[in-house]
Amino acid sequence: MAKKQEIKPIYVIAGKDGFLVKNECERLLDELIEPEQRTTGLWRVEGRDTPITNVLDELRTLPFFGERRVAVIENADKTILKKQAEEEGGDTSTTLSAGESEEPKEGADETASVNRAILERYFDKPSTSGVLVLTVSSWPSNTRLAKKLGQFGKLITVSELNSNSLISYIRNYARDQHNKEISYNAAQELIEFIGEEPGMLCSEIDKLAAYSNSAKMITEKDIEAASGHNRIFGVFEVIDSMTAGDTGKALEKFRLMFQSDKKAEYTVLGAFAWHFRRMFSASAMLKNGQGAETIARKLRIWNSDGFFGTLRKMPLERIGSCLKRLAEIDYDVKTGRATAETAIETMIVNLSEK
Repeated sequence: MAKKQEIKPIYVIAGKDGFLVKNECERLLDELIEPEQRTTGLWRVEGRDTPITNVLDELRTLPFFGERRVAVIENADKTILKKQAEEEGGDTSTTLSAGESEEPKEGADETASVNRAILERYFDKPSTSGVLVLTVSSWPSNTRLAKKLGQFGKLITVSELNSNSLISYIRNYARDQHNKEISYNAAQELIEFIGEEPGMLCSEIDKLAAYSNSAKMITEKDIEAASGHNRIFGVFEVIDSMTAGDTGKALEKFRLMFQSDKKAEYTVLGAFAWHFRRMFSASAMLKNGQGAETIARKLRIWNSDGFFGTLRKMPLERIGSCLKRLAEIDYDVKTGRATAETAIETMIVNLSEK
């Protein structure tokens, strides 16, 4: 029998991906408090809006029905911990969310400093009948709170998933949540269609599980039909017009994708990259002497005439430059320097002119 884990009075869950952090928080709550006790024993608040004293008073109140009270402060670094690293000589770049101004709102720094001082005192002597859980995007190790946490609490770090671990993650999700299997290749194709955002991928698995009905396996055909076919085909039409030098038609079809698909902002980069990677592979295979039919079968190309017609208009070097530009756009979008729509429109214009 596995040894029961010791319950700490304080937990900090730190990670950049909000979806993964939330899932880890739910896993921790399953260990801390029974579902039937959550109505009276669990309090969840948003760090941006809540005075820390209210939360700590709740934790110090003896539980009525259960072993302990649990309080979760989500996004605690938005106000409670905001700018703490700067005040203590550290780097604050990771404590600001994407798009958030570095200029604090009036009174925000003062509130954060007061909340943090109260929290530091609580870390020295936490409640014996309550558990405090903080979720944050980062937890700098050089702060007073980080140094105090080691005495009574525990830091849980949630790492971002790379491509290989992401495939395992969504395969396990399909199995655990829906009792469905999804092959390695199908999972890889789903990532190429949807992108590498875990929350969006899990949402897509939920949809595919319903789409596949009673079938035990989510197949590549299911993914192409329910998740990616229309988006992928739309991108192919854009690339086809772009390689033909028809800038107006390419932009028209691209903008239509954004009008008809609310998720296009988050998935269109992946769709373009998926097409150009296949074009790059096919072009290299042609250069090595393989026939079009063999390539179409290996790469699962359903519209081979159109695909190879477009491919003939783009040399391998040009496809490579497109992939490089898409990687740059992906970085610019993730760092807030550009939007996917504007950056790809610029790329379309530049390539169409060439």
